[in-house]
Amino acid sequence: MTRLIDSHCHLDFEGLSDRLPEVLDAMDGNGIAGCMTIGVTLEEAPQVLAIAHAYPQVFASVGVHPEYADHREPDVATLCELGADPKVLAIGETGLDYHWHKDRPEWQRERFRVHIRAARELNKPLVIHTREAAEDTLAILKKEGAEAVGGILHCFTESLDVARAGIDLGFYISLSGIVSFKKAEVVHEVARSVPLDRLLIETDAPYLAPVPYRGKPNQPAYVKHVAEAIADLRQISLEEVATATSRNFLRLFPAAAAVLEPRIAA
Repeated sequence: MTRLIDSHCHLDFEGLSDRLPEVLDAMDGNGIAGCMTIGVTLEEAPQVLAIAHAYPQVFASVGVHPEYADHREPDVATLCELGADPKVLAIGETGLDYHWHKDRPEWQRERFRVHIRAARELNKPLVIHTREAAEDTLAILKKEGAEAVGGILHCFTESLDVARAGIDLGFYISLSGIVSFKKAEVVHEVARSVPLDRLLIETDAPYLAPVPYRGKPNQPAYVKHVAEAIADLRQISLEEVATATSRNFLRLFPAAAAVLEPRIAA
C-alpha cells in the first residue's frame, strides 16, 4: 500500500505541539509518510521551522494567515528570508477570508499580493486559503502571475467551476475531512470530478476531523479517512488515491522527494 502525505496541518498548535512524538508515531502507524506543517504568523514561524527541522518527514510553509489582522505584517524580504530555509516547501498560508472580514479589507488583499511576490521570487508554490472570496482570490492570483509557481487551494469548499479555474492557474485542489461529511455535496462533486492528478489530501489538524472522528481533535494520522472518502466517492481503490495524491505532492514539491519517496514506498 502506497503511504499517504498530509499536505496541510498545524503541528505547532495546542493539542499537537505538546505531544509531537505521539503524533508522529500515530502517523507512521497509519501509513502516513510525512506532512507539511503550515505557518500562519511570523511570530510563530521559528516554532514551525524548529518542528520541521526536528523531524525529517515534516516539512513547513511560512506566511501570515488572512484572518489575522493584529499580527506582524509580512514583507517580501522577510518571507524570502524565512522561505529560503530548505525545509520550507511553500509560502503561505495566505489568501483572502471574507467570512470573518466581511468589509473585504484592502490590507488583506495587499498582504496576499506580498505573499505571491515572495513565492515568485523564491520560485516556491503557494498555500492558499479562500473563504467567501473566490472571485477576488482568483483575480489576484492571475494578476500577480501566481501561475508561475502554482500551489495548493487548501481545504477546498468552493464550486467545481472555481476548482477548474484554480487548476487552470496551475494549482492543486486539496480536500480535508469535510469530504467525509454526509451533507457536503459541493465538496463531494469536486472530489468526484477533479482530475485525480490534481488532487491532494489534508487534515488541517487540529481542525476538521473526518468521520469517524468528526467533532474531535484532528491529527495527521486521520488523513487516511480523507483518502478513503475520496475513494468511495470516485468508486476507485484507496491505493489509487494514495498513489495519485502522494505522487502529486512530490510533483509540486520535488524538494521533499529525497526524504519522502523512500518512506512512501516503505
